[in-house]
Amino acid sequence: MNTITFLKAFAATGATMFALDLVWLGVVAKGFYAKHMGTLLRPDVKWVPALLFYVLYVTAVVVFVVMPAAERRSFGRALALGAFFGLAAYATYDLTSLALIRDFPLIIVLVDLAWGIALTAVASSVGYAVAR
Repeated sequence: MNTITFLKAFAATGATMFALDLVWLGVVAKGFYAKHMGTLLRPDVKWVPALLFYVLYVTAVVVFVVMPAAERRSFGRALALGAFFGLAAYATYDLTSLALIRDFPLIIVLVDLAWGIALTAVASSVGYAVAR
């Protein structure tokens, strides 16, 4: 994958992920997280760490999911690897939180894992579509 294709895949994957996450976290599941996370949630978003996360995560998705799928010319591979990568990445946070944070809600873990799978699978698929 050349640099231009990589940057296009990065932009498509990142824009998809950011847009879907904004709708999910800011509208669809906002009340759910407020109910179950309570005072652990900040009233405002710290955008610098959030944007750093997106840059790192999207870079990893393009390198470990989109590029291998594009090399094999396989949409199914992009979807499957994206789902698995999302599960592994979101499980890192959620299962560590469940293990270490007192009273961390199991329902948050389950919903987050499902969201990580779906979000990363969709974003990876869009990145793949642009890269191929």
